[in-house]
Amino acid sequence: MTMSYEQAITALIEAGRRLDARGWAPATSGNYSARLDDGSIALTVSGRHKGRLTGDGIMRVGLDGQPLSPGKPSAETDLHLAIYRLFPEAGAVLHGHSPQAVGLSRATDADAWVLAGHEMLKAYPGHTTHETEVQLPIVDNSQDMAVIEATVRPALLAPGAIPAYLIRSHGLYAWGKDVDEAERVLEATEWMIAAELAEASFRQAWAV
Repeated sequence: MTMSYEQAITALIEAGRRLDARGWAPATSGNYSARLDDGSIALTVSGRHKGRLTGDGIMRVGLDGQPLSPGKPSAETDLHLAIYRLFPEAGAVLHGHSPQAVGLSRATDADAWVLAGHEMLKAYPGHTTHETEVQLPIVDNSQDMAVIEATVRPALLAPGAIPAYLIRSHGLYAWGKDVDEAERVLEATEWMIAAELAEASFRQAWAV
């Protein structure tokens, strides 16, 4: 689902405020984007606090990453564009930096985290039951976006892949057909991560 540039500005500003209120956008971290009806991408400008975005904090870029309006695009623009190129149905991408997601990524050396049995799994498109499990890919961080993209691509294209992945020591990427769906995927994934960490903490406490 695509939207006009003006609609995207409003939607991304509102999403930034909601994510910041949850503690998922500290300092100037995170970046958000939406596919526009002309095929270009609305994207947050680099270095802006996402909880205090204004209209000039959103710019346009082409699918080749070239700026189409004034502003410096996020350093992670290529990761957004990779998702739009891989998934033509993707209409928005949100990237948050919650302490829970980052903490989980640092606590394991695995290249994926299994989420199983959660009612919240039904927030993922196409999932209708909690009686299933999915893999949340985890990829090592890099200052070279091409390295991250190449490493995570096979997991994103695997059968049954969910529209989300985690960059170790960095944060969570989630996407959907529009900003609302991308936010729903992000929020559900963050909730399950927090629940898994809470469960581990309780199990450890009761084992003492």
